[in-house]
Amino acid sequence: MKYVLVTGGVVSGLGKGVTASSIGVVLKACGLRVTSIKIDPYLNTDAGTMSPFEHGEVFVLDDGGEVDLDLGNYERFLDVTLTRENNITTGKIYQSVIDKERRGDYLGKTVQVVPHITDAIKNWIEFVAVIPVDGKDGSADVCVIELGGTVGDIESMPFIEALRQLSFSVGRENFCLIHVSLIPVLGVVGEQKTKPTQHSVRELRALGLTPHLLACRSAQPLLESTKEKLSQFCHVPAGNILNVHDVPNIWHVPLLLKNQNAHMAILKQLNFPSIGTAPDLLEWTKRAETFDKLTNSVKIAMVGKYIGLSDSYLSVLKALLHACVACSLKPSVEWIAASDLEDESAKATPEAHAAAWETLRNAACVLVPGGFGDRGVGGMILAAKYARENRVPYLGICLGMQISVIEFARSILSLERANSTEFDLETPDPVVIFMPEGSRTHMGSTMRLGSRRTFFQTPDCVASKLYQKSAYVDERHRHRYEVNPMFIDKLEDAGLKFVGRDESGKRMEVLELPCHPYYVGVQFHPEFKSRPGRPSALFLGLILAATGQLQAYLSKPH
Repeated sequence: MKYVLVTGGVVSGLGKGVTASSIGVVLKACGLRVTSIKIDPYLNTDAGTMSPFEHGEVFVLDDGGEVDLDLGNYERFLDVTLTRENNITTGKIYQSVIDKERRGDYLGKTVQVVPHITDAIKNWIEFVAVIPVDGKDGSADVCVIELGGTVGDIESMPFIEALRQLSFSVGRENFCLIHVSLIPVLGVVGEQKTKPTQHSVRELRALGLTPHLLACRSAQPLLESTKEKLSQFCHVPAGNILNVHDVPNIWHVPLLLKNQNAHMAILKQLNFPSIGTAPDLLEWTKRAETFDKLTNSVKIAMVGKYIGLSDSYLSVLKALLHACVACSLKPSVEWIAASDLEDESAKATPEAHAAAWETLRNAACVLVPGGFGDRGVGGMILAAKYARENRVPYLGICLGMQISVIEFARSILSLERANSTEFDLETPDPVVIFMPEGSRTHMGSTMRLGSRRTFFQTPDCVASKLYQKSAYVDERHRHRYEVNPMFIDKLEDAGLKFVGRDESGKRMEVLELPCHPYYVGVQFHPEFKSRPGRPSALFLGLILAATGQLQAYLSKPH
């Protein structure tokens, strides 16, 4: 197994995940099979209990793993299906070591960071690296490992030591280290500064790791003089100093690396015989250039509760992007804080309330994504009602589906206090309830998670047609509340159709309003399986409906 390790220095948030994904794309384009591992030094066992404000979205895998959002980048860029083991955390490592110690596996030895924690990390990496993720038999050729955080963080020290040992044990021809660093420009001087990178590389060397390539993040392309200085003081050949400067869209990053012959430097370091192989990135080039040329856009109202950080809805944004590009449009996402739509907001912050409603009324379609807790629920219900009454295309995901059920029950069935038991335990009409198998005492990994099958009740429904008239579809879930089966007959008699259900027929997965241009709610999260060039069917349906093309699309043979 060959390993490519991507570390970061100077500051966090440099785009290590996109850089690591792009390196994988370039190597895959050279004909190699690639897998990925993300190391997160936090003590949480997984990302499942983290606030979206603090850490961005929780990405869900087929096997139900709740992982870091960078694994979403890997899946989208490399078109692979990863496992929960592909995300290593300090919590997972320490838990596995403590479990072994409790069983007596260490035969009475004193359990220490070195060698027990570091050995656990190495063993985990070597075990996961050989798991096939591309649907083919056998292990990959290259494993790209991204180490989260920045070099020098106290949390990442055991991982740095474990990776140092790994680089020694596998041999230098099987290990390539790429260090992502920042080249800032001070406003007054206007000069590209290399000192932060020099210090970061020195720190890395002091910990026993030597970078083979530098990936330098900057606003503008690096000057030759900057490259020469970096080469001289960081002991990295000038040809191995890559510049990942700002680009119009992230699909340009693999092209940027290819044009700087990053693959040549990596393949040479890893002693691959096929150094002359030119990466085939024609599809990537076409996609990146096509997006840059798009001029028309579509306004999408995103009514959510975590709009302060766009990473909270990263996969939703990517799915919208994929769908819009397929329709030759640019997405114009109009963020609306759900609480700003509520009546209370009109008194407390009248300007924000007026602006939120104006944005909603000017949008071509409405999307209500997932979330937890009762903040902003009133605003989401108003958005769903507006979309239903004004025939504006609507897509509700997870909580967004439950919101549309609550709104329909209140407005059409006249059940004024209809609600979810998540928001009101005393509601006389609990149209959304806690799942029977859920846990009220433990938060982590107690939801209905991962890939589950949804069976369409009729081939004539919009969702089935968008999924190419499939009888069923497998999508990823993350929820602990669901539509109450006791209210289904009432809701359906009033016109809300549950066209997708699980194998038991009692768990509602997809709802539609047949008399509406596009009013769809889904209990699953279709955004997690959207890919560039292969958009999620339901997101594509939303954009087609918003631009008046849905019926023509559905009537075409596919």
